[in-house]
Amino acid sequence: MEGADLAVKLLSTWLTLVGGLILLPSAFGLSLGISELYMKILVKTLEWATLRIEKGAPKESVLKNSASVGIIQRDESPMEKGLSGLRGRDFELSDVFYFSKKGLEAIVEDEVTQRFSSEELVSWNLLTRTNVNFHYISPKLTIVWVLGVLVRYCFLLPLRVTLAFIGISLLIIGTTLVGQLPDSSFKNWLSELVHLTCCRICVRSLSGTIHYHNKQYRPQKGGICVANHTSPIDVLILATDGCYAMVGQVHGGLMGIIQRAMVKACPHVWFERSEIKDRHLVTKRLKEHITDKKKLPILIFPEGTCINNTSVMMFKKGSFEIGGTIYPVAIKYNPQFGDAFWNSSKYNMVSYLLRIMTSWAIVCDVWYMPPMTREEGEDAVQFANRVKSAIAVQGGLTELPWDGGLKRAKVKDTFKEEQQKNYSKMIVGNGSPSLALD
Repeated sequence: MEGADLAVKLLSTWLTLVGGLILLPSAFGLSLGISELYMKILVKTLEWATLRIEKGAPKESVLKNSASVGIIQRDESPMEKGLSGLRGRDFELSDVFYFSKKGLEAIVEDEVTQRFSSEELVSWNLLTRTNVNFHYISPKLTIVWVLGVLVRYCFLLPLRVTLAFIGISLLIIGTTLVGQLPDSSFKNWLSELVHLTCCRICVRSLSGTIHYHNKQYRPQKGGICVANHTSPIDVLILATDGCYAMVGQVHGGLMGIIQRAMVKACPHVWFERSEIKDRHLVTKRLKEHITDKKKLPILIFPEGTCINNTSVMMFKKGSFEIGGTIYPVAIKYNPQFGDAFWNSSKYNMVSYLLRIMTSWAIVCDVWYMPPMTREEGEDAVQFANRVKSAIAVQGGLTELPWDGGLKRAKVKDTFKEEQQKNYSKMIVGNGSPSLALD
């Protein structure tokens, strides 16, 4: 009995501390300064570790790190220009050198598949998942690394799991109760309050530090918010500062329970798997949503998959065929404190959440951007590319034309055929105007 009483006292003390110092302040959007103090200590520790590594690491490691940013210096000029110095008007055997060069560049370091794996860090952040054997450089660094493991797994992980459990439970219970109320402005206000409060608690469970910029451009009701996609927690990051109508596929399990509870309190747009393949049905439901200016802005990630926080890949045009006002948002994580990227082909959701909750923190910047509308004579693809370019520039991300679906699929034959057609036009004399003049 004494052991049971002690366990109850410890649990009650733990919950009281969590509720008083973290839960209540986060629910009201306040901070007691604990997170700020934690981040200051963490930054100083990582700076000290970086200095120790620079003193103790061999030159080979430094060279390896410097090379991780890219070992191929590419010539981005089009095919016509690349071949112009190697060939005349007709086919020449020297053309093989150009295509061989491009092929070898793709084999050594292509610009697509590397976007589907975690980005390389310039310096170690005391996590063994990012760099190997750095904790053996010096005894002091080893001791700090061991202490970091104990802090992350024995203190931060239980704390974060507790906060996440409370946040998700409150979300399910709160949205279910709000869903019983009749439709009214009070119900909408209460629903937004529940969503904001629970999302803030969940972000605290990740030790999230978010910097929002240009808040005057926050998405408005009746609009569409589009953002680059790095992680499933992108939703939490944005929902901490405002409420959105989510768009996605109906799931089972815990995710399904959350979806069913949320849709009772707020008009989220969930689709069955069979419906998602029907583009016209999806477009119709989204159009119906944005025509009601009282409904929350729709949140969409047009890339359709998670990219590793270094780039923005092709935006699917469906989101830009709906009409209405587009509110672009750029999200950029700081990988020094934890890798937010979800490599879904390597880790399932449980493994990913465990990695996130045992990281130091999630630190990111969010830039709201001026609203954009489709210009006269501009098709959906051109509009999508214009929005993508704006997000890439604002977030300091590399803009790529490739489809994120290449994470699991091969390059479409139509793309290969397009390159073959371009080369064929050059052979028969219908190439670029500049070559024709020559």
